[in-house]
Amino acid sequence: MVVESVVLIVAIILAVLVFLRFIPLNLWISALASGVHVSIFTLMGMRIRRVPPAKIVGPLIKAEKAGLNMQISKMEAHFLAGGNLDRVITALITARGANIKLDFPEACAIDLAGRDVLQAVQMSVNPKVIETPVVAAIAKDGIELRAKARVTVRANIERLARRRLLRASARASSRPSALRRRTRPCWKTRI
Repeated sequence: MVVESVVLIVAIILAVLVFLRFIPLNLWISALASGVHVSIFTLMGMRIRRVPPAKIVGPLIKAEKAGLNMQISKMEAHFLAGGNLDRVITALITARGANIKLDFPEACAIDLAGRDVLQAVQMSVNPKVIETPVVAAIAKDGIELRAKARVTVRANIERLARRRLLRASARASSRPSALRRRTRPCWKTRI
C-alpha cells in the first residue's frame, strides 16, 4: 500500500514536470496579465514546432499594448521564414506613431528581403544627412574652387515595400510553372 502511494506520487510529479516542460506557464501567465489571450495548446504547439514561445509572445504583448491587432499564426510564420519579429513589431509601432502607412505583410516583405525594417522606418521619420568631404579644384587662371555637399537621405517606405513585392512577384511569374511543363503537346513526337 505504501509502495503504491509512493509510485503514484512520483508519477504525478513526473507528469507535472513533463507538462511544465512543454508548456511555458510563466509566458502564459504574463500574457494573461497583459490582456493577451494565448491558449495553452497554442504554446504547446509552438514547442512541438520548435518555435521558442518567448520570441512570439513577447512581440505579441508589445503589439497588443500598442493597439495593433496581430495574429499568432502570421507572426509564427514570419519567424519560421527567418524574419526578425521583434524589429518588425517595433517598426510597425514606430510607423503608426509617425502616421506612416505600413502593414504587417509589407513589413515582413521588407524584413525578409534583407533590409532592416526598423532602420528604414526611422530613416523615413528622421532623414539622415550625409556630408561629403571638401572637393578642391584650381582653374588655369588660378581661381580656386572649393565645394562641399550635404545630401539628405530619406527612405520612402511605400515605394520600398512596393518595389520589394513587385520584384518577388516578377520572379515568381517569370518561372515557368510545373503545370505548363507537363502539358506540352505530345503529338509532336517523332516515330
